[in-house]
Amino acid sequence: MYIDEDTIRFYTQMYNYELETQVLPLMVPYRQMSPFTPFTQGPQGGPPSAPPNFTPPEPKTQQFGATPLAIDPGAIRPCLYRFVYIWPRRERGFWAWLTFVGPRSISGFRFDRNRWRFFGMDLRNISSFQCF
Repeated sequence: MYIDEDTIRFYTQMYNYELETQVLPLMVPYRQMSPFTPFTQGPQGGPPSAPPNFTPPEPKTQQFGATPLAIDPGAIRPCLYRFVYIWPRRERGFWAWLTFVGPRSISGFRFDRNRWRFFGMDLRNISSFQCF
């Protein structure tokens, strides 16, 4: 599409630059941010309690078998709103409470030092997992 000078002049006259150039005070409603609200406890929100107090054994891998490049989202989806133990490729394993499973990532709450913290993780970084 070719845009000539007349078209540019027409759109420039119709466009209102006043809102972009004026400085808005912090009292403007759409500039304010809502205060942080902690997650709700229960099956559809955060974890209901502390995770189990044991560490499950990591599944054995085959010596000469192929290792997957990523965990399938359909395989980990049944673990939503349940306790799951995740073994990452480069870290120590941890307990998690998943609230989202996407095509390439997961997110939820990770148990770290006796408290739950929000986290997100790429499915390619998971070596294996187990739901409880």
